[in-house]
Amino acid sequence: MTDIVNVLAGIAANDSLDVLRDHRPQAKENAQLSFEALLEPSDPAGVTYRERYAVAAFTAGLLGTPAAEEFYRDLLRDEDESASWVVAELLDESIASADSDTGFGVGVQGPYGIFESESLAEENLPGPWFTATGASAETLGEKLVAGLEFAHLLVLHPRDCGPEHLALLLAAGWDEDGIVTLAQLVSFLNFQIRMSTGLAALAATAPSDPAVPEPLAATTAEPTSEPGGTASARAERALAEFGHRVSTYPDLARPEQFQQSGLGWVPWIAPVAEAELTGTQREALIEAGRAKNPYFRLLARDPDALRARTLTDLDIFFNTTDGLGRAERELAATAASRLNGCLFCASVHSERATEESGRRDLVQRLLDEGIGTRLGDSVWDAVVDASVALTVTPPAFGSSHLSALREAGLGDGDIVDVLGSAAFFNWANRLMLSLGEPEALN
Repeated sequence: MTDIVNVLAGIAANDSLDVLRDHRPQAKENAQLSFEALLEPSDPAGVTYRERYAVAAFTAGLLGTPAAEEFYRDLLRDEDESASWVVAELLDESIASADSDTGFGVGVQGPYGIFESESLAEENLPGPWFTATGASAETLGEKLVAGLEFAHLLVLHPRDCGPEHLALLLAAGWDEDGIVTLAQLVSFLNFQIRMSTGLAALAATAPSDPAVPEPLAATTAEPTSEPGGTASARAERALAEFGHRVSTYPDLARPEQFQQSGLGWVPWIAPVAEAELTGTQREALIEAGRAKNPYFRLLARDPDALRARTLTDLDIFFNTTDGLGRAERELAATAASRLNGCLFCASVHSERATEESGRRDLVQRLLDEGIGTRLGDSVWDAVVDASVALTVTPPAFGSSHLSALREAGLGDGDIVDVLGSAAFFNWANRLMLSLGEPEALN
């Protein structure tokens, strides 16, 4: 099958950027295998092709990428043309809600989110929520509508995800396996489309910056409800009905701030029990020790997607035959996680950045002061800025970021590693944030 990242980036097979991508062969191959596992599985099981394509088209539209939206809408048209038109109408509705007189600016600009911790309240960024109209449900069905609402949440409000949103999916007819597939699909597209966006900018003969502001400043504006009492009431009813299948952890020790190390993670829906892992699921873990980890056992509900994702991850971050240093790759992961509000991922990867660089104070400054801080190192500042620009929604990565990276001494192969590291954590963050939450261990 044609490499979809290349298609979306406008890269021809065997051109210079395609050859650079081949320096990370497992990442390239498994990004494609992730597409096949999540969009073109041989057995779609409990999530139909129609549902997968509709979620993909909607997600691509929210990410503000016309080429990707058209690509996925074409797949949906082949399956159900009327659904394709309804998805387009819902995208128009979601953009209209962002453009309405609510003080959130023009168009969709994320990520939004409210931190539970008072220590991080100054960074709260409320934004418009989305609920599909009743008429949409008549064409798409209640299950798919719930999936699209979840996609909007995960694309634009990743740190606002909560166990109640999984209860809403269960109430609409999704089961636990389907929820993991849905979260993987939306999260993967946040990687695939950002990767292709960055590569397209790198491939352009005269790249220009998108007309998208880099990331929105925190605001004291009152957050919109989710939206109003209706959604809250729905969530409460769903939790009451499906509380036996969703864990809420009322006594959990939740972290108060971004920190290096010292965090665990707990799932909101049940992972596969270690003793019940099949041979296929164990193989998908890649590393046998991951069978002890509830996060990986939860993702094992979709083993093909898990296997491809894991191999993509390992090649991007641990293939050091050439390219960007390990410390800078972990720095890119930390910057993306800091902006998206994933305390767990930021904890793990900031610690790795410190281990690889020995620059604990600089890494901690990024955690403490946020993505707008200056670290005083031209390479690190360029990597952080590029990672942030790729992480905002829609992505704002463009010529100014390329210039800064090149002026800092990075070649195109290094830049591909920056793109891969930052883009991948727009996948990882959304899985961690949508399927569970961090726990303070010390």
